[in-house]
Amino acid sequence: MSGPLSGVTIVELAGLGPAPFAGMMLADNGATVIRVQRPGVTADPYDVLARSREVRTVDLRTSEGVAAVKELVRHADGLIEGFRPGVIERLGIGPEVLLDANPALVVGRMTGWGQDGPYAAMAGHDLNYIALTGALNANRRGDALPAIPLNLVGDFGGGGMLLAFGMVSAILAARASGRGQVIDCAMTDGTALLMGMVMGFHAQGAWLDIPASNVMDTGCHFYEVYETADDKLISIAAAEPQFYALLREKTGTADDPDFDNQHDRTAWPQLKAKLAAIFRAKTQAEWCAILEGSDVCFAPVLSMTDAPHHPHNVARGTYVEVGGYVQPAPAPRYSVTVNDKPRPSFHP
Repeated sequence: MSGPLSGVTIVELAGLGPAPFAGMMLADNGATVIRVQRPGVTADPYDVLARSREVRTVDLRTSEGVAAVKELVRHADGLIEGFRPGVIERLGIGPEVLLDANPALVVGRMTGWGQDGPYAAMAGHDLNYIALTGALNANRRGDALPAIPLNLVGDFGGGGMLLAFGMVSAILAARASGRGQVIDCAMTDGTALLMGMVMGFHAQGAWLDIPASNVMDTGCHFYEVYETADDKLISIAAAEPQFYALLREKTGTADDPDFDNQHDRTAWPQLKAKLAAIFRAKTQAEWCAILEGSDVCFAPVLSMTDAPHHPHNVARGTYVEVGGYVQPAPAPRYSVTVNDKPRPSFHP
């Protein structure tokens, strides 16, 4: 694979969710990622997270399997694993063993709760990790139950993507010093990190720790999702004053004094109801014709099926067809080292 990480080799102990996502990111960006898969597992052509890998079938429960992993890491820059704490130690391939085989190795460990702490030995999933950090509670409309943001926040944003960043950072350090290290990447830590801006707003008094009371949590009228006449949805995010003024112009509310004080929280419910009625009067396509190309901060709300066909996504090649079906293209984009198109998941 071509890309900025060409020449980097990663061994990935096959698992589920965030660790494979990190492996996908590294492979997308040019690294050679060798996926160590247990015997009896066949290729899943729909597994986006397993794309662009080399695969080795290894039984980690045998001495031969342990020896095979040790041999692989001797020639690698890093290893990533997503098992619960203590699992790879019991298999005989814990960090000390791996670093003994290759002192410059970076060992990336992906867990939900981290390698230590009161919850470390407990099972969990994305929902639990984002619950513990305040992120889940912030995703609800008033007294309604929290909306579960898929598993984007804990597994992939606060987990796999953070692990990929950590791997690249530690590999750079190892290449400069010759010394490897272990990365303790916890989804709780990563989700807390993603909450940094909001916590900063809260510290300065600009964010209330009450769901649906703030600009970006459905509290206000100018940062919200609205229904259209054809029962579709549009998104409005006119937070800055100049964008808000344009929103008023485009919606015919420029002369309505009720809209003058943008940040009057007491008026937000009334103004939201007014905008809801306005947006409900036209179809999604009609609002696209009115608002696209402007600085209102607008986009239609698309389904997962429709998104790959939107003209903007088509123009940028945001989605690609791999193995006969559509999936996200590698990101980000580079001006010199262009990433290859992904290869389908396969097994030898």
